Amino acid sequence: MATIARTPTPPYYAVIFTSERSDVSDGYADMAKDMMELVQGQPGFLGVESAPGITISYWRDLASIRQWKENERHQLAQANGKAVWYDAYQTRICKVERDYGFHRET
Repeated sequence: MATIARTPTPPYYAVIFTSERSDVSDGYADMAKDMMELVQGQPGFLGVESAPGITISYWRDLASIRQWKENERHQLAQANGKAVWYDAYQTRICKVERDYGFHRET
């Protein structure tokens, strides 16, 4: 079930990863699960939101994003993505200056 990430008061950063998957899915679900578990422990990680073809992760600062990009296991996932799982992808890094929303109290 998708959830909206609970982020702090801005500023913070968003990494927007959009992708077009290849026809090959062998090993993808396991690697995605691994990456989700791994990123939870990364310094500066604030949360993630995902839908088919797009994942947005939120970060405290640019140094935290750089550290995640350089993580050895994450680099292995990136290499497999390029070689096997994606036909195309784009990564965008944005500074969140303002945010607002609505959460119904239940």
